[in-house]
Amino acid sequence: MTEVKVFIVDDSAVVRQVLTEQLNAITGIQVIGSARDPIFAQKMMEKQWPDVIVLDIEMPRMDGITFLRQLMKEHPTPVIICSTLTERGAEVTMQAMHAGAVDIIAKPKVGLRQFLEESRTLLGDAIKGASHARMDKMGSARRAAPAAAPAPKLTAEAVVAERGFKPLAETTDRVVAIGTSTGGTQALEYVLTRLPRTAPGIVVVQHMPGQFTAAFAARLNSLCEIEVREARNGDRVIAGLALIAPGTDHLLLRRSGAQYRVEVKNGPLVSRHRPSVDVLFRSTAQSAGPNAVGIIMTGMGDDGARGMLEMHEAGAFTVAQDELTCIVYGMPKEAVKLGGVDAVVGLPRIPEIIVQAPSRQGYLRVSGHS
Repeated sequence: MTEVKVFIVDDSAVVRQVLTEQLNAITGIQVIGSARDPIFAQKMMEKQWPDVIVLDIEMPRMDGITFLRQLMKEHPTPVIICSTLTERGAEVTMQAMHAGAVDIIAKPKVGLRQFLEESRTLLGDAIKGASHARMDKMGSARRAAPAAAPAPKLTAEAVVAERGFKPLAETTDRVVAIGTSTGGTQALEYVLTRLPRTAPGIVVVQHMPGQFTAAFAARLNSLCEIEVREARNGDRVIAGLALIAPGTDHLLLRRSGAQYRVEVKNGPLVSRHRPSVDVLFRSTAQSAGPNAVGIIMTGMGDDGARGMLEMHEAGAFTVAQDELTCIVYGMPKEAVKLGGVDAVVGLPRIPEIIVQAPSRQGYLRVSGHS
């Protein structure tokens, strides 16, 4: 197996040392160098260009955002932002995602060495996922598991009990559930900014550290005609509103009479994620059945594939983003393999499908592989 070559750019000697030690201990990853700022990094990387760059934001001589924008223009390379957990850090990190970063690792201000040592699996998964990113699809722009011995890969059963699906009357009161991961910040921005205020209620799981989901939702809200915000427990799902799962908790859809509300719930990692797309999709299958549309977009791994199959079996209309427009064709591919996808479409078709959701008009025009 070809090793993923990684270069670390961080002004902290501790971060460079510990990251190098931890990443070199992971099979399939090789740290080929590190530098304390982008100026040194550019000179060193000219000798051997990495597959993935782990990049800090606040550094001397040149900040990470400026370097990232330069990289995306001159030599597009998958970049993982390793950012400190501060309010300002969250805002600046959103700028980095917009500029083309593939993923985020949130590092604490204290206990840094212990965090990096305990987060080996998280770091390794992020880097391996980033190495598969198709940088030509980046536009403008948690895995979390214990370090030494990854926990068993739990299913949605750990959070949402399985039950037989009771037929629900199909109504025009639709809800759209979206799941995405690597590359999803760009894909979600593309989709949500193209929706009118009359779009049906939307619930979203985007794999992202909890410290950044509120800033991510706020940024989308500033760009969109619909309202976008981080979900709160008990929020009603209504037309013209998209609720983003907090990065620390699962998001479930619940039906209360004729209304849909969300439950924000802590719990174990499912498919090694919290929030998990499988949890959202299973709860949507149970609560909305044929009144739901499920959409799975770009991302590494298989979170959401089983949940999408359950939505399909409950009568929901299910959609997967196609390989051509995915930054990482992992989650949609696994959903298609399980047989739970009604249509495979390019990213430009997804806003149209969401707008059509209340009437389902036009669904028959969506080819299985258009």
